[in-house]
Amino acid sequence: MSGRNFYLLTALPALGDPGAEPPLSLTGFLQHLLDAPKPRREAEALFLGDDLRQREAVLAGEIAQPEPAVLTLEQARGDEPLPATLSAPEDPDRAGAALPTDAVWVAYYRCVAALARRSAFLAAWVPNEVGLRNALASARAKALGLDAERYLVAPELAAPEEDFTAALGEWSAAGDPLTALRALDAARWAWLVEHDRWFSFADDELDAYAAKLMLLHRWKRIVEAERAAAAPPGRS
Repeated sequence: MSGRNFYLLTALPALGDPGAEPPLSLTGFLQHLLDAPKPRREAEALFLGDDLRQREAVLAGEIAQPEPAVLTLEQARGDEPLPATLSAPEDPDRAGAALPTDAVWVAYYRCVAALARRSAFLAAWVPNEVGLRNALASARAKALGLDAERYLVAPELAAPEEDFTAALGEWSAAGDPLTALRALDAARWAWLVEHDRWFSFADDELDAYAAKLMLLHRWKRIVEAERAAAAPPGRS
């Protein structure tokens, strides 16, 4: 048991279930880990993925103001280049990729996979996250009669597609986009609960807390965006 981690974990506020108000900002969590460089690097790796999602939402016009934890505000808005680690060299295996942004995600997941050599949590999280992403992309492509292979990201890192049958079933049965997103995040949350190593006081427990906190913030943004879109003109 790490005495340092015992203090770090017991000093953190408890997390509610999906949909609950996040009790702490992502930057606040990173500040909490100032004296724990390894868990901080791992949390930054997780939060960088959330920053990239926000960046995509900004560029697509879905949100106006990102709240990045790792990227600069200018990078999250698309006004400045991403870090060099996310500017992957040309990959001949991705020459036929349908989405240019997928190259960024390939670089991201490979960076996290390299970091995962010293983190059991990240070593399990990367295959699960990449596998779910690719299973969803494959299902969407097949439904549209497209070549699913063109929409896969870092397939060498992914868990088998059959691992996500139940989650995809819930997603496909959803009656609206918000319910579909809730189904996917419920699957992510269930996986985190299974892998959070609660009361171990290991670095993995801090990583799992970071991943759960990130999901709470992501869900809050989705709900706020839905409410804003449904509000009558001139009202907030």
